[in-house]
Amino acid sequence: MAVKENARNIGIPGIEIPSEKCSDVNCPFHGTLGIRGRTYAGKVMSNKAGKTAIVQWDRRFFVPKYERFEKRKSKVFAHAPECLHIKKDDMVMIGECRPISKAKKFVIIKRIEAKE
Repeated sequence: MAVKENARNIGIPGIEIPSEKCSDVNCPFHGTLGIRGRTYAGKVMSNKAGKTAIVQWDRRFFVPKYERFEKRKSKVFAHAPECLHIKKDDMVMIGECRPISKAKKFVIIKRIEAKE
C-alpha cells in the first residue's frame, strides 16, 4: 500500500487512504483526528448539516420475557470528511473518535457502497 503525500494511515486493516486531499482538521487521514474504540457499518440517512452525516444501522435485541429477538435501530451523528464525498443512502463505515462537538463522537472512515 503506497502512502499518499501528506496523508497518514489510521491503523485499521482494510481502510485505504483517499486519493483526494482535503484541508479538514478533523479528517482522520489528512488532519489530526485519531480513531479509537468501536467501528460500525451503517447507512447514511441524511447529510444536510454541513460536515455532519446521520448514520443508522439495524441490530437485534433479545427480549427475555418472550424469548425472541426484535429489530432495533441505532442512529448517531458522524463527521463526514470532504475527501470521501458522502451522499445520502451510501453504506459507510464509521469509527469512534474523541468528541468533535456535543453530538458528534464518530467519524466516517470509508464508503463501502455508493448509491448510483
